[in-house]
Amino acid sequence: MITLHPNILEQNGKKQFAVIPYDEFLKIQEELSDYEDLKELRQAKKTEKNAPTLSLEEARKELGL
Repeated sequence: MITLHPNILEQNGKKQFAVIPYDEFLKIQEELSDYEDLKELRQAKKTEKNAPTLSLEEARKELGL
């Protein structure tokens, strides 16, 4: 969990913007990127669930190793 330290800016007495330190912004960006990667991995695993596979030994034989 990321601890945020926002500075809330108001306009006409209403909250309009939240400003955070740049290092916190970078952490949020990294977390969102990791989350997107995880979603893509889960989708790929779901899509490839029934795809044919080879054991390591079969792959070695096929590659002549």
